[in-house]
Amino acid sequence: MAKFQSLPEAVAENLHDGDIAAFEGFTHLIPHAAAHEAIRQGRKDLTLIRMTPDIIYDQMIGMGMAKKVVFSYAGNPGVGLLRRMRDAIENGWPRSIETLEHSHAAMANAYEAGAAGLPCAVFRGYVGADLPKVNPEIRSVTCPFTGEKLAAVPAHRPDVALIHAQKASRRGDILIEGIIGVQKEVALAARRVVVTVEEIVDDFDDLHPNLCILPHWTIASVAHVPGGAHPSYTQGYYARDNAAYLLWDKISADRALFTEWMQKNVLDAGPEVFAARVEGL
Repeated sequence: MAKFQSLPEAVAENLHDGDIAAFEGFTHLIPHAAAHEAIRQGRKDLTLIRMTPDIIYDQMIGMGMAKKVVFSYAGNPGVGLLRRMRDAIENGWPRSIETLEHSHAAMANAYEAGAAGLPCAVFRGYVGADLPKVNPEIRSVTCPFTGEKLAAVPAHRPDVALIHAQKASRRGDILIEGIIGVQKEVALAARRVVVTVEEIVDDFDDLHPNLCILPHWTIASVAHVPGGAHPSYTQGYYARDNAAYLLWDKISADRALFTEWMQKNVLDAGPEVFAARVEGL
């Protein structure tokens, strides 16, 4: 059942060293505030799962928090490389990381399998692809009905999922609007779920019943963090801060500049800075 907590309390209670963690969001609703709180709390030896690692995973990897990344695309959206991730892979700075690369379809199906309590996902994919040569978790099975050869990957069952959403009701139900991505699936697949939200409302009685709503019994903790997705966007609240993504390319290209920026903007800051940044847009 959902608890209403401060973001530091929610992260401290639900994210532990060595956890398999998924900070999910697709194009928007990316949980930057939650990731920054994890950085401030110094979590380490995490296995990070995400369909599209972007600058929050670049920051977490650059701070030495990750030992392994399971992903299907990694990049600074619309800009280029994740330079801190590349530095860790190629040069072991600040530590070496293991990587497991999948297709988008495999990641989405693995989350769905985890949400359904299944041990693996079976789907059509990887035909003619080279990823099975470098990812030992990509296997194949034969359909017992048709004889067709299908791809199979282990289900994703994170210890904790951290997502951002528009609203929470006072009961702890979560409303997600706009591009949903895999937030619903990762929440249902994870053992614990932390949600940061733009606002808390009495109920959703006046909203369309077919909106994506996660029931309170799927959620461990809810934290009220306005602006918690910045510099990504939250539909209905604020736009994407494109300048921040362009700036990150410069910041992340230099170890010293990266370290200085993280100290000033993350380690010495707190959740309240996100609302201030959004107000300044």
